[in-house]
Amino acid sequence: MERIAVYPGSFDPITNGHLDIIKRAANMFDRVIVLVSYNPKKRGGMFTPQERVSFIKRCLSGINNIKVDSHEGLLADYVMSAGASAIVKGLRAVSDFEVEFQQALINKQLAPKVDTVFLVSSLENMYLSSSAVKEVCTLGGKIDRFVPPEIAADIKSMILRKNSKI
Repeated sequence: MERIAVYPGSFDPITNGHLDIIKRAANMFDRVIVLVSYNPKKRGGMFTPQERVSFIKRCLSGINNIKVDSHEGLLADYVMSAGASAIVKGLRAVSDFEVEFQQALINKQLAPKVDTVFLVSSLENMYLSSSAVKEVCTLGGKIDRFVPPEIAADIKSMILRKNSKI
C-alpha cells in the first residue's frame, strides 16, 4: 500500500525551510502532496494560490514523488480524499508546537486514521519564515539565502511590484 503524506501550508512564499521539510518527507513517504492551503488566520497573502503553486513546482521539478495542489476547505477532508495516511508539519520552536499540536488533535478527531508527523526544522532554518522573507525584501534586503534560487528573482520583483502599488 502506498504511503501518502500531505504537507500543508500557506507557502507565501516557499522558503528554504519549507523545501528542507518537503525533501525530508519525500524520503519518508512514497508520495508527498504539498498543499497550498487557505489559512483564515492570515489575511489574504502576498501571492495568489496559483503563484504559490507555480513557485513550489519550479523548486521541486526534480523530485518525482511530489505533487503540488491547493485547497480552501478542511485539511482533514482533503487528506482523506487524497488517500493519505499522514499530515507532515514542520516545527521551528516550542511556540509552533503548541499550535500544531492542537491542530493535530483536531485533525485526529476529524480523520481518525490519519496521523500527524512532526519534523523539526534544521538548525540553519530555525529562524526562517515566509513573513520574514517578505519583510526583508520589502525593506530592500537580499533574500537569496532564504528562498530557493529557482524563484528568488521572481519573488523579489513581485514583492517590489506589489508594494509599489500600495
